[in-house]
Amino acid sequence: MRLGGRLAGAIEVLTDIESRKRPVADALKDWGLNHRFAGSGDRAAIGNIVYDALRMRLSHAWLMDDDSPTALGHAVLFRQWGISPESLAAELDGDKFAPPELPAASLQAFRSRSLDDAPLHVQGDIPEWVEAAFAESFGADWLAEAKALAGRPTLDLRANTLKANRDKVVKALERSGAVASRIARNGIRIPAGEGPSRLPNVTAELSFQKGWFEVQDEGSQIVADLAEPREGEQVLDYCAGGGGKTLAMAAAMDNKGQVHAYDADRKRLAPIIERLKRAGTRNVQVHDSRTALDSLKGKLDRVVVDAPCTGTGTWRRRPDTKWRLTEKNLEERLAQQQDALSQAAAFVRPGGHLVYITCSVLPQENEQQVNRFCAENPGFEIESALGSWTKLFGADAPRPHSRDGSTLTLSPASTDTDGFFFCRMKKNS
Repeated sequence: MRLGGRLAGAIEVLTDIESRKRPVADALKDWGLNHRFAGSGDRAAIGNIVYDALRMRLSHAWLMDDDSPTALGHAVLFRQWGISPESLAAELDGDKFAPPELPAASLQAFRSRSLDDAPLHVQGDIPEWVEAAFAESFGADWLAEAKALAGRPTLDLRANTLKANRDKVVKALERSGAVASRIARNGIRIPAGEGPSRLPNVTAELSFQKGWFEVQDEGSQIVADLAEPREGEQVLDYCAGGGGKTLAMAAAMDNKGQVHAYDADRKRLAPIIERLKRAGTRNVQVHDSRTALDSLKGKLDRVVVDAPCTGTGTWRRRPDTKWRLTEKNLEERLAQQQDALSQAAAFVRPGGHLVYITCSVLPQENEQQVNRFCAENPGFEIESALGSWTKLFGADAPRPHSRDGSTLTLSPASTDTDGFFFCRMKKNS
């Protein structure tokens, strides 16, 4: 397909997402099934236009004075892919598969407007109602942080040290452009690429089938490391999901001790079984019932709560969720987080640790939650996490946001990772 056909396909997908309120992945999958003539490169390019459009939807629409899928698709090519309006017009001329011509008014708006004149939440491509929360989290840096959450994410991997070290994995993935991550000790990174370029399908690699690595954002690896699981300990991953942090902690413990993986959602937990087998992990017990955990109450060295959250820290990877998020959604997540913390705390032994993690950058889900929990549970106190950061990753590593060194917030702008919040609390009695 030529660029015109790819742009037309992206506009079709954006229209489907808007009219049917569908997740972007579902809309792209259905488009591919209905257009089987499109090659893998075509589908990747169309997906890139769609995701780029959603990441910067507000600023694109403001500059074009038009929020239609046609305007958004053209804005991606103008702003993010570096194709001038004149070059695009020449490229599309005579292409029968190209979309309808961009309205003259939209093109005139793009030529005459400056994003510096737009409201700040438009410049940052975030919903207006979360602007105050971003300002509270990041202070004067909030706009830069918001803009960074609208960029393309890298592909991050974690070397599974039970089977291979990082150097071995980097060499195996050399043709994919893999390099060692800047912060995570076993992290590997493949650059995001530009324009129509697609990321490699690393799960098709023999080294993946052998269990040498897992796909895991560097931020997720970092917070799993900060939990500091130790060989021989008894650890509970209370909201284990698909098991990314469970696998990372089990490897850090060198298959010694025990990690108990539990999630209230059995469907989310299901993939962990195959992942554990492939990784060669032998110190994990998987539980899909809370009653099966009852015998562990008050006995565990470390309990990790990777709490359900709004996912604001993952907006680079899931930009459609940015525009579906509501204040009601946030309120629901806050209640779920409080419940998860309360239930998980019962499993911590005296002298043990309760670790709270979210993939959110909103203070309501982060600092406010742990401060509330400690106020209601005086037997727990927040420990400084910044010292652990320096010990694990070195003084020269990029630093996360932290008001006082106690809690940490990772972000694309500060640590070049997804957004994550981390807090470790010690049970004194």
